[in-house]
Amino acid sequence: MMHVLGVQSMTNGETVMAPAGIEAPAERVFRALVTREIEQWWGSADTYRMADWSADLRVSGRWTVVVRTADGRDLPAGGEFLEIEAPRRIVQTQAYAWDHPTLGRRQTTVAWLLAPTTKGTRLTICHGGFAGHSDAAAEHAEGWGRVLAWLQA
Repeated sequence: MMHVLGVQSMTNGETVMAPAGIEAPAERVFRALVTREIEQWWGSADTYRMADWSADLRVSGRWTVVVRTADGRDLPAGGEFLEIEAPRRIVQTQAYAWDHPTLGRRQTTVAWLLAPTTKGTRLTICHGGFAGHSDAAAEHAEGWGRVLAWLQA
């Protein structure tokens, strides 16, 4: 379990859970996740930045992203939206379009769950599909901790 700026991210080797409090209403957080606004906050100079992002925000709609690493490599990924319930939940598949060192091109599922709180929104990321790839689950738990910290900022 790790703490990144108040973000606790954990995994049992098959699923990653990462909850965080965000001081903004659920509608605002939802918008930050599903519009081009995502390119503004997702990433940091020392890790990677989003170079391109697009989404057809509807059930069965596709989404794609290209992240550019600090050393200039482009890493594409994408998937399909399975459920969209604004501003409460987004469930989508995800697969890398390159050979990820611990996960390869295996498809996983990411659920973004948003719940209103007195201070804003509790956002929980539930990323499943890592069975047999506990090293990838641990790596993604760390990654989601970073993502949530970026969103909080």
